[in-house]
Amino acid sequence: MSNKPLVSVITIFLNAEQFIQAAIQSAIFQTYENWELLLVDDGSTDGSTAIARKYAQQYPEKVRYLEHDRHQNRGMSASRNLGIRNAQGEYITFLDSDDIWLPQKIEQQVEILESQPEAGFVCNPAKWWYSWTWNPEDISRDFVQKLDVPHNTIVQPPRLLLLFLQDEWASLCDVLIRRELVEALGGYEESFRGMYEDQAFHAKLCLKSPVIVSSQCWYWYRQHPKACTFVSHNIGQTYSTARQKFLNWLEEYLIQQKIQDTEVWKVVQKQLFPYRYPLLYRMSCRTQSLALRVKRLVKL
Repeated sequence: MSNKPLVSVITIFLNAEQFIQAAIQSAIFQTYENWELLLVDDGSTDGSTAIARKYAQQYPEKVRYLEHDRHQNRGMSASRNLGIRNAQGEYITFLDSDDIWLPQKIEQQVEILESQPEAGFVCNPAKWWYSWTWNPEDISRDFVQKLDVPHNTIVQPPRLLLLFLQDEWASLCDVLIRRELVEALGGYEESFRGMYEDQAFHAKLCLKSPVIVSSQCWYWYRQHPKACTFVSHNIGQTYSTARQKFLNWLEEYLIQQKIQDTEVWKVVQKQLFPYRYPLLYRMSCRTQSLALRVKRLVKL
């Protein structure tokens, strides 16, 4: 029996036969040995169900296959919550079915949290991975995201949330979370079936708990046409409507949780302004554009 804490890895998938095997292998080949992998099927109709079942049969003590009642498609948040309910680990982490980890990911993140009991979770920058295609035009497109917060030290709430609200493309791809924190937050918001399901949960995390932001990159976020939005396309959801829904939800959550941080409220209202007052927003943008042109002319 290992004296190292058990880590529950949750991978949700829907019709992911092209990439899921690489994701599973990257979990199996971790240098950290005390882990379990929960493969949560969100109603797949392709070969990914058979692939997941095969790994569960091959590694019965390490890998489990889960699905919703009657093999239903319940969405990303409900699928993550199914994994959370069945997880047995002291720590919980998520690996998307089209992404991969570097071998030392779990070992290093556990070491960080074990040495920093104040932090409820640790997060790392991810590599935006285009070069998996081996196309010459994609080779140079890879980059590691930059998180504009202090690294390798405790970051108090809500600083990370403010960063993500003001930078729509910032995200928490790679997190390891203490189980009690996930349970205290009630897991994922199941009203978010596709886009912004991660952001809603991460907003709750960043409001509640101190975090360690590591400078290391162990998560490769595969870029391809079906990435991340596989459910959203099925339900006709666009980025703009998804973001508006998220911001409206966040405003209600702040009220429910009695969050009174003035900076958080200011940023949320600023982000909501274009959706609630589109005409005023367009007018203000035109005014700013005109002022900039006048300023340039004056300099000439």
